[in-house]
Amino acid sequence: MRRTRVLLADDHQMLVDALKSVLEPRCEVVGTVTDGRSLLDAAEKLRPDVIVLDIAMPQLNGLDAARKLQQRMPAVKLIFMTMNEDPYLVGEAFRAGASAFLLKQAAGFELLDAIEKVLKGGRYVTPRAAKGLASISMREPKAREHVPGPSGREREVIQLLAEGRTMKEAASVLKITTRTVAAHKYHAMELLQIKTNAELVQYAIKSKLISV
Repeated sequence: MRRTRVLLADDHQMLVDALKSVLEPRCEVVGTVTDGRSLLDAAEKLRPDVIVLDIAMPQLNGLDAARKLQQRMPAVKLIFMTMNEDPYLVGEAFRAGASAFLLKQAAGFELLDAIEKVLKGGRYVTPRAAKGLASISMREPKAREHVPGPSGREREVIQLLAEGRTMKEAASVLKITTRTVAAHKYHAMELLQIKTNAELVQYAIKSKLISV
C-alpha cells in the first residue's frame, strides 16, 4: 500500500526530528525545509500529499506560503503547527487553505490523527484552539475579513525588510527591481498609515509575518 507523502516545513530542527520519528512508521517523509520560499520549491518538486508547516518561517511566512500553495497545488492538504493558539490566527490559517491546525505542544499525539482525517476530506483543530475559535466566531462573525490590508506582494516585502534585509536583498529574493520593492514598501506604509521603519517592523510582528 502506498504510504502518505509528507513534507515538513519548520526551522526548529529538534521538532522536525521528533515529527519524523512519529510519522515515519506510517508515512513517507519526502523532505524537510526551514523557510517559506524553500517550501514552495520543494512542494512543486516533491509533490507531497500533506504539508506540515509552521506559521512563523523566515523569508516567507506560513500563511502567505499556504496561499501560494493553494493556487499552485490545490489538492495538497496543509496542516499548520504552531506555538500560538490565538483564535484569530486559527481563522487566518483556514482562510489561507489549512485543513488542520495543531499546537506544537500536543502535535506528537494529534498529528497522525489529523493527517488521517484531512485525507478523508475532513478538518481538524486542536481542542485548545477550537474553543477560542468558536467564541470568536459567535462574537464577531466575519469582522476581520473586510479590513483592507497590504497585498500579498506587499506582505512579502514587509516581511523581508522586517527581517533585516536591504531593499536590494529583498529585490534579489523576490526577483524584482529595487525600485519595485520601494514602491511596494511605501504603498503599504501609506495604506497602513505608518511613517517609520520601526512601525513597519511592529506591524510585521503584530501580523505574525515575523516572530520575535
